[in-house]
Amino acid sequence: MGVFEKEKNKKVKDRELIEFTCDKFANYKSAFMKLFGRVCKLNFGVPIACKKYNLKHNNNAIERYNGKIKDRIKNIRSGFKSFDNAKCFMDLRRTIHNFVNPNQELYGRTPAEMAEINLKLGRNKLLSLIKFVRDNYITLI
Repeated sequence: MGVFEKEKNKKVKDRELIEFTCDKFANYKSAFMKLFGRVCKLNFGVPIACKKYNLKHNNNAIERYNGKIKDRIKNIRSGFKSFDNAKCFMDLRRTIHNFVNPNQELYGRTPAEMAEINLKLGRNKLLSLIKFVRDNYITLI
């Protein structure tokens, strides 16, 4: 049973609905009202990185990740020719993020290293990862 189904018989001010928080980008509000206006609450106009509003989560990390993807896509002049090409690009970005790029918040380790996925990639992680995939892909076929 959905949250709204449990709450719909209560007075509007007493409902405990799912709450979304967004910054002051006007398109978020109009889209939210169109799609979820009756079944959810919107906390509109909260600065992106503001803990003083007692928010549980901070979206700086996802905003930075989205910014990096946007910057990279700007450099691809011809764009993606198909959905499959875009999916391959995003898969590669995710793989590089998880296995190659060290993270400052993880004390210079990659997310894979923190998860104890030790592929022994050495100093040139990207090249070693390509060789690892190539060698193991051939044995899987």
